Amino acid sequence: MKKIYNICLMVLSLVLVVSCDDGFDELNTSKVAPTSLDPALILNNAVVSSTFPANDLMYELGIVQQLISPNTGVLEGANFNQDNSNNTVANWQNYFRNVVKYTTDVITRTKDDPARSNLYNMARIVQANAYLILTDTYGSVPYEEGGQGYSEQIFFPVYQTQQNIYASVIQELKDASAALSAAGKIETGDVLFSGNIDKWKKYGYSLLLRAGMRLSKVDPATAQTTVAAAFTGGVILSNADNVVIRHDGNYNNPYGVTLTGGEAANFYLAEPFVDALKGNNDPRLPAIAVRYVGATSGAAQTAAVATSLPDDQFGLPMGSTDGDADLSGATLPGGGARYAYTQVDRTRIVTRTSPMFLLTAAQCNLLLSEARFRGWIAAGTADGYFSDGIKAHMDQMASYSAGSVVAAADRDAYAAAMVGTFAGNELAQINYEYWVASFLNGPEAWSNFRRSGFPVLAVNPFPGRIVDFITRLTYPPSEILVNSDNVQAAIAAQGPDKLDTRVWWDE
Repeated sequence: MKKIYNICLMVLSLVLVVSCDDGFDELNTSKVAPTSLDPALILNNAVVSSTFPANDLMYELGIVQQLISPNTGVLEGANFNQDNSNNTVANWQNYFRNVVKYTTDVITRTKDDPARSNLYNMARIVQANAYLILTDTYGSVPYEEGGQGYSEQIFFPVYQTQQNIYASVIQELKDASAALSAAGKIETGDVLFSGNIDKWKKYGYSLLLRAGMRLSKVDPATAQTTVAAAFTGGVILSNADNVVIRHDGNYNNPYGVTLTGGEAANFYLAEPFVDALKGNNDPRLPAIAVRYVGATSGAAQTAAVATSLPDDQFGLPMGSTDGDADLSGATLPGGGARYAYTQVDRTRIVTRTSPMFLLTAAQCNLLLSEARFRGWIAAGTADGYFSDGIKAHMDQMASYSAGSVVAAADRDAYAAAMVGTFAGNELAQINYEYWVASFLNGPEAWSNFRRSGFPVLAVNPFPGRIVDFITRLTYPPSEILVNSDNVQAAIAAQGPDKLDTRVWWDE
């Protein structure tokens, strides 16, 4: 009897198991979760991830001597010309993990779909921007196999030389920009331009202009043909077409998060930058700067002692540390220690919701000024583009806040004065203004400084510096550990993995 009972119990259990399993997959499948994602939304992720990472504050902006910190430790970088792997990895992580990964996904999904041709070409342009930043930062990087860890299961990508990457990116930008068509599907959900094809074309051709000018030292012939193609295609000449990442209360400006948060009292405008603007009576200085007169601590940096008057601004000397004699406050009117040096105004242009400009009319006009001076384009005049570039950047300041507006009369007077000294100083003047117009665009300010050699900056005087000038950033330790063979092959071809090894176009 007991044996019969056990058999019946076993049969009942099996029935229950089978019945419970019946419909199990359906039961555990969400009725509301998406099973696929529109690639337009994925591209939006790539676009917003194109904003510059906060760690640029420790390197790019310091290398070009615009913004530095006197702090040691986690903030070390270009302030002391040191190699800090906590910060040199920022561009690698941001652009490979986010922009390249997302754009590769979009490109893979849309490449063979004629209905999404515009989206496909938009993704190619966004990816091209990411690769330009990556190769300009590190030199040789994974390109052909970059971003294919998910789609192709390539976890140890081979590196390409910068020369090959530039050739490929230039062709990508030519093809993608030309292929964009207003007759195709308009991607209205696009967060950058709401699918405006004309603006996307200008973005692509403006990146092409930037890439072409980057080759001015190493390959002038290719530079000339590339710049001419970009100019013919049509580049950004108006602030209405600027490539800008908008930020809000949910999606914050990374620079603003750092400079309004715990590091608010730890970053200062560098002395060379402040002195240059003061020396030229540049009306952008009061639009950018603030000094808390007499402040002896971060808590003492209050509105009551704040001034943006040009004569009151004093930039932090390069190489200064917390205990440096330069920070005694003895030379600062109103007294105060390091906390009384000039800062970028975090209440106006580096707030958490401030826009971040990737590519602008000011930059394009100034590059065209140089191209016209070199005879690479025939339309317009070098001094005309030069003046337009200056004015465009001054007008751009209004995009940050009402408190940063540059008056039209001041703008025009400054531009006229600079045009008056233009003849005979063309390259120095153009690229000085490019330096100013690229403030808060660390990667571009640094790249153009290396390419052009202007402005002429003194060596960081910090006695413990390991190089005089930083010309590239070092590879991430994790990449050296995991993808060692390919990294070492790149290093063997490119040169030592050091801060003063030059990238290809900077040789």
